[in-house]
Order: sequence, then C-alpha cells, then structure tokens
Amino acid sequence: MRIPEELAEIGKKRIEPYPVEGFVYGSGPKHPKLMLVGEAPGETEIGNGIPFSGRAGKELMKFLEMAGVKREDVYITSAVRSRPYKWGEKNGPDGTKVKRKYNRVPTSGEILAHAPLLDYEIKHVHAPIIVTLGNIGLKRLAGKEKKVSDLHGELIVQPVMRLKGDQYEWTEKQYRLFPTFHPASIFYNRSLLELIHADMEKLRELCRNFPVNDQADQDKNH
Repeated sequence: MRIPEELAEIGKKRIEPYPVEGFVYGSGPKHPKLMLVGEAPGETEIGNGIPFSGRAGKELMKFLEMAGVKREDVYITSAVRSRPYKWGEKNGPDGTKVKRKYNRVPTSGEILAHAPLLDYEIKHVHAPIIVTLGNIGLKRLAGKEKKVSDLHGELIVQPVMRLKGDQYEWTEKQYRLFPTFHPASIFYNRSLLELIHADMEKLRELCRNFPVNDQADQDKNH
C-alpha cells in the first residue's frame, strides 16, 4: 500500500517551513500482520527511501523476528516522513571542526504537518494491531499524556487521534495499540533490551490471538 501522490505532495508542501530534508513513503501490504509507527526517517532512510533501513532498522528486524514476523509481513511508517535535523560539529580527520547534520526529535508542528498522511494510512491499512515505536508515535495516536515507559508491552484498545482542520479529534473506531520502545533507544540505554525482548514475546502471542482478517471482513469495518 502506498499513499496517493497528491497526498504526498500536500505533505511535502506542509513541511516546507521546517528544518527537515527528504521524504520517505510508508511501505508494506494493505493487510499486514502489524502496522508499525515510528518517529521520523534518518539519514539512511532519506538516502534510499526505505523506512527503518539504517542502524535502528537492523535492530527492529531482530525484534520482529522474535515476534514471529518479517519485514514483508508488516506495514512500516512514521509520524513524520521527512528527516528533522539540526546542525552540529564533529572533529574531522585532521582535527578541524566539521559541520554536519544530526537527527533530532520532530516538533509538534512537524508532526501536525504530516498528520494527514498517517491518518490516511491508519484508515486504509487494515492491520489487527498497531505497534507504536517510542513516545512520538504513541502520543500522536493515543494522546500526549501517554508514555511508553508506562504502557510498553500492553495492548491498548481505544480511538486514535486524527487531524480535522488544524485540531486533532478522536476517531469513532477503536484500534488495538501495542506500545514498545523505539529500537534506537537501546543505543543509549542497553537496559531496555530485556524489556523490548519481553514485549516481543507478548506481541508474538497477540499476533496469534488477532490474526489478519480476510479482506472482506476488513473492508466491511472501514
């Protein structure tokens, strides 16, 4: 499944005022075993156009294997489709300072700019469970008061937030959300690895309990 080109162009236009670069489409089947919602693409992703294809993506694929699914089984997207960056310096080979772009957390304005894109995917990708990776995806869908540290590994059934005009509102439909930590989090806090592994075991069981429905049943509910 891929969002329509006209919607992608709207997203690119809405994000223009912000310090971001590139654009990455969500990818995966229309009826996946899981839908994954991350934060934003990084340098690798905007280079090759493949979501979660960098260092964090390699960790994510290991986690998915623990949950009993493969990349081709899932739809992968993010709250923001362009890479939010900030300028910083690092030492070059000769010791001089070299300016370069670093990833940063997307702002609320950037998340809102690309909200229509995620709204479209939530509506048209028929996944039995939506896995949010980190706080950005969780707060975008389940509400800003939600925290992954409190809710990881739990199945939450509730409406999700969608954009109407310039404000968010709740959907009438309820969705199954499964929050877990962003795979990049283990680069900064290795103690989270054990928690993520436990979450993946729970997710494996949930995938058995909530298999992909056939297309007729899925389409009837949307």
